[in-house]
Amino acid sequence: MMSLTLGHFLVLGALLFAISVTGIFLNRKNLIVLLMAIELMLLAVNMNFVAFSHYLGDMHGQVFVFFILTVAAAESAIGLAILVLLFRNKASINVDELNELKG
Repeated sequence: MMSLTLGHFLVLGALLFAISVTGIFLNRKNLIVLLMAIELMLLAVNMNFVAFSHYLGDMHGQVFVFFILTVAAAESAIGLAILVLLFRNKASINVDELNELKG
Protein backbone atom coordinates (compact mmCIF):
# COMPACT_ATOMS: atom_id res chain seq x y z
CA MET A 1 0.00 0.00 0.00
CA MET A 2 1.19 3.49 -0.81
CA SER A 3 1.54 6.00 2.00
CA LEU A 4 1.04 9.72 1.68
CA THR A 5 4.25 11.71 1.75
CA LEU A 6 5.01 15.37 2.24
CA GLY A 7 5.14 15.82 -1.52
CA HIS A 8 1.53 14.70 -1.92
CA PHE A 9 0.31 17.31 0.55
CA LEU A 10 2.46 20.03 -0.99
CA VAL A 11 1.15 19.26 -4.48
CA LEU A 12 -2.44 19.35 -3.20
CA GLY A 13 -1.78 22.64 -1.41
CA ALA A 14 -0.21 24.09 -4.56
CA LEU A 15 -3.21 22.98 -6.65
CA LEU A 16 -5.67 24.55 -4.21
CA PHE A 17 -3.62 27.75 -4.16
CA ALA A 18 -3.50 27.83 -7.97
CA ILE A 19 -7.27 27.29 -8.18
CA SER A 20 -7.85 30.17 -5.78
CA VAL A 21 -5.51 32.51 -7.68
CA THR A 22 -7.28 31.55 -10.90
CA GLY A 23 -10.62 32.26 -9.24
CA ILE A 24 -9.44 35.71 -8.20
CA PHE A 25 -8.11 36.64 -11.64
CA LEU A 26 -10.96 35.16 -13.70
CA ASN A 27 -13.77 36.50 -11.57
CA ARG A 28 -13.44 40.13 -10.63
CA LYS A 29 -17.16 40.85 -10.70
CA ASN A 30 -18.77 38.85 -7.91
CA LEU A 31 -17.63 39.78 -4.42
CA ILE A 32 -18.80 36.51 -2.85
CA VAL A 33 -16.66 34.43 -5.21
CA LEU A 34 -13.67 36.67 -4.48
CA LEU A 35 -14.11 36.11 -0.73
CA MET A 36 -14.40 32.34 -1.27
CA ALA A 37 -11.22 32.33 -3.37
CA ILE A 38 -9.35 34.20 -0.64
CA GLU A 39 -10.56 31.69 1.96
CA LEU A 40 -9.47 28.80 -0.28
CA MET A 41 -6.06 30.42 -0.55
CA LEU A 42 -5.76 30.63 3.23
CA LEU A 43 -6.81 26.99 3.60
CA ALA A 44 -4.21 25.87 1.06
CA VAL A 45 -1.50 27.66 3.04
CA ASN A 46 -2.83 26.13 6.26
CA MET A 47 -2.62 22.66 4.77
CA ASN A 48 1.04 23.26 3.95
CA PHE A 49 1.66 24.41 7.53
CA VAL A 50 0.06 21.24 8.89
CA ALA A 51 1.95 19.02 6.44
CA PHE A 52 5.31 20.54 7.36
CA SER A 53 4.44 20.44 11.05
CA HIS A 54 3.61 16.74 10.87
CA TYR A 55 6.65 15.95 8.72
CA LEU A 56 9.06 17.77 11.05
CA GLY A 57 7.38 16.52 14.23
CA ASP A 58 6.87 20.05 15.54
CA MET A 59 3.54 21.39 16.81
CA HIS A 60 4.31 25.06 16.12
CA GLY A 61 2.88 24.91 12.59
CA GLN A 62 -0.38 23.41 13.78
CA VAL A 63 -0.75 26.02 16.52
CA PHE A 64 -0.09 28.74 13.95
CA VAL A 65 -2.92 27.30 11.82
CA PHE A 66 -5.38 27.94 14.66
CA PHE A 67 -4.37 31.60 14.72
CA ILE A 68 -4.76 31.85 10.94
CA LEU A 69 -8.20 30.20 11.10
CA THR A 70 -9.28 32.65 13.80
CA VAL A 71 -8.21 35.63 11.72
CA ALA A 72 -9.86 34.11 8.62
CA ALA A 73 -13.15 33.63 10.48
CA ALA A 74 -13.10 37.24 11.65
CA GLU A 75 -12.24 38.40 8.14
CA SER A 76 -15.11 36.41 6.69
CA ALA A 77 -17.59 37.77 9.20
CA ILE A 78 -16.53 41.37 8.63
CA GLY A 79 -16.38 40.91 4.85
CA LEU A 80 -19.85 39.41 4.71
CA ALA A 81 -21.23 42.16 6.96
CA ILE A 82 -19.81 44.81 4.63
CA LEU A 83 -21.19 42.89 1.67
CA VAL A 84 -24.70 42.80 3.18
CA LEU A 85 -24.60 46.54 3.86
CA LEU A 86 -23.42 47.30 0.34
CA PHE A 87 -26.09 45.05 -1.12
CA ARG A 88 -28.79 46.83 0.91
CA ASN A 89 -27.59 50.22 -0.33
CA LYS A 90 -26.78 49.39 -3.96
CA ALA A 91 -28.90 46.25 -4.60
CA SER A 92 -25.90 44.71 -6.35
CA ILE A 93 -22.74 42.83 -5.45
CA ASN A 94 -20.99 43.67 -8.70
CA VAL A 95 -17.50 44.92 -7.85
CA ASP A 96 -17.47 47.44 -10.71
CA GLU A 97 -20.53 49.21 -9.29
CA LEU A 98 -19.11 49.50 -5.78
CA ASN A 99 -17.15 52.73 -6.07
CA GLU A 100 -18.29 54.36 -2.81
CA LEU A 101 -15.36 52.91 -0.88
CA LYS A 102 -12.81 54.97 -2.80
CA GLY A 103 -11.02 57.51 -0.63
